[in-house]
Amino acid sequence: MDTAYFLISLLNGLSVGLLLFMLASGLTLIFSMMGVLNFAHASFYMLGAYVAYSVTQWVGFWWALVLAPPIVGLMGAAFERFALRRVHKFGHVPELLITFGLSYLIFEMVNLVWGRQALNFVPPAGLRDALFTIVQLPGSGVGLAWGMPPAECASVAGAVCTQFPAFRAFGMLVAVLMLLAVWLLLTHTRIGLVIQAALTHPEAVEALGHNVPRVFMLVFGGGSALAALAGVIGGVLRVTEPSMAGAVGAVVFAVIVIGGMGSLAGAFVASLALGVIESFAVGSDHSLADLFTGMGLAVTPQTFGFAVWSVKMSQVAAILPYLLLVLILIFRPKGLFGTREG
Repeated sequence: MDTAYFLISLLNGLSVGLLLFMLASGLTLIFSMMGVLNFAHASFYMLGAYVAYSVTQWVGFWWALVLAPPIVGLMGAAFERFALRRVHKFGHVPELLITFGLSYLIFEMVNLVWGRQALNFVPPAGLRDALFTIVQLPGSGVGLAWGMPPAECASVAGAVCTQFPAFRAFGMLVAVLMLLAVWLLLTHTRIGLVIQAALTHPEAVEALGHNVPRVFMLVFGGGSALAALAGVIGGVLRVTEPSMAGAVGAVVFAVIVIGGMGSLAGAFVASLALGVIESFAVGSDHSLADLFTGMGLAVTPQTFGFAVWSVKMSQVAAILPYLLLVLILIFRPKGLFGTREG
């Protein structure tokens, strides 16, 4: 495998995985605390991108990065307080249905306010260029040049130069800082201890004078804010359009099932794994037959009469998360780090 291709695929996979984790972490916290699978979670991700785009037009991207998550978080907290809480006593099915309905409401609201066309949400001026360039010259090893490609990339025949965008690296940094902040909040603060206690012993927490419904509201709002933070980054890295929620929604549910329902560590590992697998699969021109041949199994496109062996890995990259999801549900229903099933 080409060294430059391996490095850039690994970096791209890690960046995709960290973006998935930013989105999955909020859903994981909500489920672990409240037992609610929020079908509107990806819609809050989309809403974060659109709110950030509008704020950017007024006061710039950096203010949008600061303001969009709490704005969407307040919307999520209001939804929990005035809608979700009212159906909580009727069980999980009404909770699922009301969040499912909310996802459609947000989708239609986005279409009405911002339209159906993709928005030109671009990185801030300082993050539009390459952070570094991976340079591989013929007959030499792999080198690293900070910033834009060096002159050798244009003057040396056969040179392979791959840029890594500065904003992609910034998104990875934001995800790592968010992980650290959530971990510190849950393990080293009083509110974190109350949240963890309310998860397993809500009656005892309420007896100590804490308002458990308010804690639930804060957790739902916080989870929505984390989704919006992912939306700010994802809206720039990908495309800000009304279908962006549907593009990531199913993958995020696959992440939390693979990692383990309610496990933040599991969501982190599963997000990185899926991101790296998808990145290498998308850039691969090998077929399924090549994969089995590499494992010592003689397989040709005509084996068993199945032409599927000739399908390229890049063609099936989109279904790999769901294939892994099915395998996890069959062989380990609790997920990689989960403690409870379903």
